Amino acid sequence: MLKAWFRRPGVQAALAFLLWAYVRFSLSTMRWTVEGQERVAALWDQPTETREGALVCFWHSRITLAPACWPKRRAHDPKIMISLSPDGAFIARLGERLGFPGIRGSARKDTDPRHDKGGGAALREALRWIKARNAVAITPDGPRGPAEEMKQGAVVLGKAAGVPVFFVGLACRPWLRLKSWDRSVLPVPFGRGAVVWAGGEIADRTTDTSELAAQWSEQLRQVTRRAEALSA
Repeated sequence: MLKAWFRRPGVQAALAFLLWAYVRFSLSTMRWTVEGQERVAALWDQPTETREGALVCFWHSRITLAPACWPKRRAHDPKIMISLSPDGAFIARLGERLGFPGIRGSARKDTDPRHDKGGGAALREALRWIKARNAVAITPDGPRGPAEEMKQGAVVLGKAAGVPVFFVGLACRPWLRLKSWDRSVLPVPFGRGAVVWAGGEIADRTTDTSELAAQWSEQLRQVTRRAEALSA
């Protein structure tokens, strides 16, 4: 009953507006520490006609903190990959308000075409956006986890795109943790926040996809723990 109510378009639009207003106020009142941004800043500073596209990864639980890692987001036109699920529709509304238009779709768990989740179409759209020298953000443990465990779809996209892949650790103190599958973070106004960047290399296409996913997961966990330490 509650889920059906939540999935109404009007309810989702109202909740997305309220959450956006709260997040925007919270992020604007926080003191931020940024580490390791030099490589991506150099990429952003290039003229549009010569710069590379980019793939940016952060965990699903930190999506409300993501605007803090994009101080110049209009210069690099990010889009974020979001599932076609009803919950994804709400995230897409929130992402649009936070400055991250959505690319809708996610990989299916089997080969049955009846279970298609739009992953192929989303991958093609993401590649077109990256090839147009823009950035795509992805939460590689979404849409349903396990939390902080990178799925192979992010690696497939990284290999196909052939652009720098960045890992972003996001954290704040104090925070509120929701009772969702990923224990999503909500920032608290007037707190401390941290953004930690790593990576910037192009994916090695010769490395096994599952092996690369494990390596990237570990890198993303490390920068997330580093951000937590800085914000504490």
